[in-house]
Amino acid sequence: MRKLGSERRWLLAALPVIWLLWFSLATAGANSTPLRGAWHEVTRGDTPASILAAFGQKALRPFNPTLLHRFPRDALGSWVVLQPEAADVDEERVLSIYPAPLGTVTLYGKQGPPHSYAMNDAGDALHGHGRLAIRLAPGAASSGPILLKLEHSGSLAAPERFQLQGLDDFLLQDSNWLAFATACFAVMVAMALMALCFAVMLHDMTFAWYTGYMLCYVVVQGVQTGFLFHPLGLSWLAGSELLVGASATALSVSFASLFLSRFCDVQRYAPALNVPVIALGFAMPLIVLLRCTGIEPLVVMAQTLVNPVLILGALLLLVTALAAGARGSRQAWFFLAGWTPLLVLTAMTSAQTTGALPSLDWLNDASIGMGAFEAIVLSLGLADRALTMRRDRDQVRVLADHDALTNILNRRAWTEAANRMLTANTERSIAMLFLDLDHFKTLNDLQGHAAGDRALVAVAEVLSNELRPTDLLGRYGGEEFVAMLHDVNQEQAMHVATRLCRRVHRMEIPVNLNDLRLSVSIGLAMRSAGDTLESLIERADQAMYYVKLHGRNQVHAYERRADMNTPPRRSS
Repeated sequence: MRKLGSERRWLLAALPVIWLLWFSLATAGANSTPLRGAWHEVTRGDTPASILAAFGQKALRPFNPTLLHRFPRDALGSWVVLQPEAADVDEERVLSIYPAPLGTVTLYGKQGPPHSYAMNDAGDALHGHGRLAIRLAPGAASSGPILLKLEHSGSLAAPERFQLQGLDDFLLQDSNWLAFATACFAVMVAMALMALCFAVMLHDMTFAWYTGYMLCYVVVQGVQTGFLFHPLGLSWLAGSELLVGASATALSVSFASLFLSRFCDVQRYAPALNVPVIALGFAMPLIVLLRCTGIEPLVVMAQTLVNPVLILGALLLLVTALAAGARGSRQAWFFLAGWTPLLVLTAMTSAQTTGALPSLDWLNDASIGMGAFEAIVLSLGLADRALTMRRDRDQVRVLADHDALTNILNRRAWTEAANRMLTANTERSIAMLFLDLDHFKTLNDLQGHAAGDRALVAVAEVLSNELRPTDLLGRYGGEEFVAMLHDVNQEQAMHVATRLCRRVHRMEIPVNLNDLRLSVSIGLAMRSAGDTLESLIERADQAMYYVKLHGRNQVHAYERRADMNTPPRRSS
């Protein structure tokens, strides 16, 4: 736990690094060729020549390729024609489509057969990380139109933009994006693995739910950006990325629900919302199972349910966190600080699928960076939670180990500590003091229990101040105290006990009106070979009985005498 402070500093230091990488990404690749674009839905009987002819006659629908545009993805797809507005340039260029479409894109060249490109292509073609990259030969795309066919993807079509760059500019922008995405994914995975370690060490499922949520979000972003295919090269996922992405999205909400319930202590701070949150956590895996069955009606049902449940679930988690935070949950504010910005970005990205916010093409990259930010914030929240739990546990332990009245060790805690001291070093010289207040019952009877309690507190404070911090002092019961002194011989122990006896008497606590003062009788026993704690206490107790019998307010060391073996009836 001591490492949590340094981990917090490391996490905070990661934020400016991510920001700098994102800034480099946003400002790179500005040198691009202006494009003019037009598009048309694919119809039966279309040919590349007829589409290019229609483009020349301005019969296609114009659009701005530099802004995000959503193309319908029905069973046949869409034609897209891009016209570079530049003179012939004899250099190799790259046409990039951002974000990388999930479906296939086919390029129709003036010469040669068409060539298809896909995000999950594992071939040797140029790969644009986070984008679909199409390499164009020198001069091929300088002035002539570029004809593309966007194939049906089987999912909700995301808006896309196009950019034509020189190869060097593309590689610079691509390397910046790769550095940014790698840093963000590394932060998320590192935080998840760290939480998994804490889950195992602390046996706390809160860390496990956080791990599941963060890893699922990594998978979601890895599929959407193509990072799982390039650069990770997980080609075996090809063909199943839609199912993997949808499943990871649903499971991320499930893990987030279970995480929120424990992390924000919803049962305590917002009990009315705890059942819906837990229900959401179990509903999402059921939707995933329905989709994985392969049974057409069940798959359709799952596809119909998933988006409404995701929207309602996100709102439920937001409302629950707000309610818990308003009622005193400190961790709820950590959750809101990490979850809310990501939720806003997700809502803005979803709005783009309807044609809104076409100029905000940085939202997809911002979602990756915000995922890393959320991982850091929630990790700080988990660290704060762990420290809070440790502080609460220590406080409970102090309360359990200390006498509620005198605030010194109670009998159980003192016995455990004394046994540890005895067994730590059998050659160590140890003295046992058994202390019993004189005339305490009379004080209670005449002045009341409140006066007796005040006397016990005052005596305990005096004894604590007179003994060394490493000596063990405890309340054994009623008006009895015990003290274990280490590394002292009998003469030194007698000196300490005598000082305690005199110090208590000098407190001048009145017992009655006849000038009777509270005092203490102390019995002393030194550890000998074969002693246990019980035998040591018994001998010190017998020595204390001897003092009670012979005048009180003094100290006596245990002696093996016949008159000490049968203690008299005790009296205070």
